[in-house]
Amino acid sequence: MPRPTTKPELLQVAAEKFEELNQFISTMNEKELTTPFDFSGAASKKERHWGRDKNLRDVLVHLYEWHQLVLDWVAANEKGENRPLLPDPYNWKTYGDMNVEFWEKHQKTTLEDAKEKLSESHKKVMALAQRYSQEELFTRGTFAWCGDNALASYLISNTSSHYEWALKKLKAHRKNCK
Repeated sequence: MPRPTTKPELLQVAAEKFEELNQFISTMNEKELTTPFDFSGAASKKERHWGRDKNLRDVLVHLYEWHQLVLDWVAANEKGENRPLLPDPYNWKTYGDMNVEFWEKHQKTTLEDAKEKLSESHKKVMALAQRYSQEELFTRGTFAWCGDNALASYLISNTSSHYEWALKKLKAHRKNCK
């Protein structure tokens, strides 16, 4: 499906992709759950995240932490704090370092806790999207804190698009395990 352009599509695609991700996870076997991720032999997988995440937990906490970024960012800006999405000292050139910090933060998080955290944060992001009107979500310039983007672009990036990213990684891991 193409990128959502309406509120109902945003909500539907986010829910569908989250369900698809969870369905895939439910089919992961013991070998896939216990074998560390290793994409070092894949020439096409050179982005930093391919080497960062070592297991399912790492992927899930990454999604969770990005949900937290969006939730905190919107809440702060709704209160008039005028805060950017990425916290200091990070920016769009250095956010990979922030992702590593998230990874380090969760090395003692269990897989079950990661699943619970992600499930709860997904519900909160969906509730957040539900609160806004079609126009508020998709009209650029509605919120000064979104810059030249529509709020929906951040929500889509942190739900359906991010879930697709995670699913792609998990499928590549499954292929490596065969």
